[in-house]
Amino acid sequence: MPILSREQPRPSGKESHKARRMAESFGVDAERYDRTRPRYPDALVERIVAAGPGPDVLDVGCGTGIAARQFQAAGCRVLGVEPDARMAEFARGTGVEVEVSTFEAWEDVGRTFDAVVAGQTWHWVDPVAGAAKAARVLRPGGRLTVFSHVFDLPPALAKAFATAYRRVAPDSPLDLQSQKRPSDPYQALFPRFADGVREAGGFGEPERWRFEEEHSYTRDEWLDLAPTSGALTVLPADSLAEVLEAVGAAIDAIGGGFSVPYTTLAITVTRTGAA
Repeated sequence: MPILSREQPRPSGKESHKARRMAESFGVDAERYDRTRPRYPDALVERIVAAGPGPDVLDVGCGTGIAARQFQAAGCRVLGVEPDARMAEFARGTGVEVEVSTFEAWEDVGRTFDAVVAGQTWHWVDPVAGAAKAARVLRPGGRLTVFSHVFDLPPALAKAFATAYRRVAPDSPLDLQSQKRPSDPYQALFPRFADGVREAGGFGEPERWRFEEEHSYTRDEWLDLAPTSGALTVLPADSLAEVLEAVGAAIDAIGGGFSVPYTTLAITVTRTGAA
């Protein structure tokens, strides 16, 4: 979910897993995050469940449990791993079992799973170490599936956001104004995910899945969602208000609402070898 997301990568995307301040900033308003963030396509969840050898799912960077609850509704047993204790506490309150840790440091203590999933979070994980960890905890035939929403805001909104953000955060490493399209950094991350899996070993060749939906937002709905963005969770309140005011004015100028096509991209790989 580029430009306003939990997962906004740094410009190169190469070291985003080291940006821990932003990676662990989303619990500042966990209730808002859970309420406003879009769910994942049912078809994606169903396909992951159908492709695995069993119902045990490990959700990496589970956040407030959005994806975890979708997998639970599909009949799975889900364990979440989440580095932000505030997000983990919220997820537990919704019925998701969560252990607080980064994925790389998480102690599996011999537990294994039929699927490892990561929704909008894998770029916060070291791509090689994370893939190696997933290979270790997956049963033969199990799948690692990494997925993210990708969309582009209407140009006027994207420009208003980028201009306001650069004004209030001139020292930020996020260079939104240089991007041809806000979704470009996300698109570029998926080849890196695949390369990490290949380097780690233990998997077959990555497959790419794609799911299309459309989402509509009123001005108030978008401004409710926007503060859950990784670019905005670390801003002081006055700077956040300035960005939201600029974006709100841009939404008003295009009629008070907008629709955008969402694409959910996924890379999935099957664990090879014996147990």
